[in-house]
Amino acid sequence: MSPDPRVKDVGAIATEHLLDLVVDLAPRLDFGAGPFGRRTLFGAAGGTFHGLRLRGEVLAGGGDWALFRPDGAMALDVRLTLRTHDGALVHMTYGGRWVFPPELRAELADPRRRHHVDPGRYYFRTTPLFETGAERYSWLNDVVAVGSGYLVDGGIAYRVAQVA
Repeated sequence: MSPDPRVKDVGAIATEHLLDLVVDLAPRLDFGAGPFGRRTLFGAAGGTFHGLRLRGEVLAGGGDWALFRPDGAMALDVRLTLRTHDGALVHMTYGGRWVFPPELRAELADPRRRHHVDPGRYYFRTTPLFETGAERYSWLNDVVAVGSGYLVDGGIAYRVAQVA
């Protein structure tokens, strides 16, 4: 079967580094098993972010309303508030997936060992979007980004790239 002639070759998707983000986590809240899986809130207790065009802090109060699916993968539903070094507020949201093999579950569940697990052993990707009314950061309103997550002591971190 030949390819659809309406499909155009638009070239490869390019990315450029946007920021690195570290989110300190509050103790998790477990809602229990519901109709779609086990819902857990990983609340944001603070953190930092930095990139070439922006830097600042993650404010407490947001978090990840994660869903642990029956197959063990985690679906992310994150909302965070970022405050730039010069006082602008940025609303950051992202979904994503964290998929890890069953043999890592015990190690990842242990708060003393989890951040030592090599991120190359699991799949942790996100799709951040941003919203702000601050004119100097309005360019963020039109950015589509992708992120790669990994565990750190006391929280979670992401390397985020802007899709060019």
